[in-house]
Amino acid sequence: QVQLVESGGGLVQAGESLRLSCTASGRTFSSYVGWFRQAPGKEREFVATIKWSGGGTYYADSVKDRFTISRDNAKNTVFLQMNGLKPEDTAVYYCATTFRYQGESVSEYDYWGQGTQVTVSS
Repeated sequence: QVQLVESGGGLVQAGESLRLSCTASGRTFSSYVGWFRQAPGKEREFVATIKWSGGGTYYADSVKDRFTISRDNAKNTVFLQMNGLKPEDTAVYYCATTFRYQGESVSEYDYWGQGTQVTVSS
């Protein structure tokens, strides 16, 4: 079983940047790793995903051109670089992993971290 731990969240002003990290322990990531977020009162939503081997990426339209997902295989870590942050990006950010497919569905991901809070002030 894999354990995922996110870090790097915080409070920033609109327009600033943050880099989130997600480190796996116990074993390496499954085939695909995703970042999701959940704002208060809203459902958890897809942000970005990366293929662990090969690095193919896919983004939600709302973050495309602002966020970048990447990986460091040697450190067993996936990153989410977030630039040009907006107040609507405020949420708890989760990483998750699955061997099934590279997609947006929350239910397809098997292992989840505990989340890290990102707050963007206007």
